[in-house]
Amino acid sequence: MELTKYICHRKPERSFFIKGHQFPVCARCTGFYTGLIAYLIVNRAYPHSYDFNMLLISMILMVPVAIDGLTQYFGPRESTNNLRFITGFVGGVGLIIFLKIVIRWVINVL
Repeated sequence: MELTKYICHRKPERSFFIKGHQFPVCARCTGFYTGLIAYLIVNRAYPHSYDFNMLLISMILMVPVAIDGLTQYFGPRESTNNLRFITGFVGGVGLIIFLKIVIRWVINVL
């Protein structure tokens, strides 16, 4: 868990626990990493093109996690761990699609 302190706040009240043991990252980061991995697995079986439409979809998928995080940070409401996980998962899928598009673009430009 020492290494994860550099990528996540690991607040106990915002983390999942199994049998009294805290996950190494918070609920939102758990969702992000789960979404990233799930997308890569599904994309292996069902590949698709990475065009402008996919870029827009990736950005749209990242909106819920931004709304959840920002509205919680600025105080109008308190999010739940389940909502953090779900928005993190959706955001993780959007992030990996976005990264794949950007990496492919950089490789093609170079």
